[in-house]
Amino acid sequence: MNEVRRVSLFRNGRNQAVRIPREYELPGTEAIVRRQGATLVIEPVPATSLLEWLATAEPVDESWPEVDDPPPEEVEL
Repeated sequence: MNEVRRVSLFRNGRNQAVRIPREYELPGTEAIVRRQGATLVIEPVPATSLLEWLATAEPVDESWPEVDDPPPEEVEL
């Protein structure tokens, strides 16, 4: 995966942007960019686990209705 490809740079408002070729497309709608010396590294944002999301979620302050849920009837096999 040491393939080299020349890409286009362009302006998007006051930001500089890079066109990423389809074969290098990243998942999602966000990425992380960092500088290593004169090199820019662009990588996908790691997926958030359900436990991480639940740790930051606001508590639900709702009253839930009672649900009539009797056990299933026995069936002869």
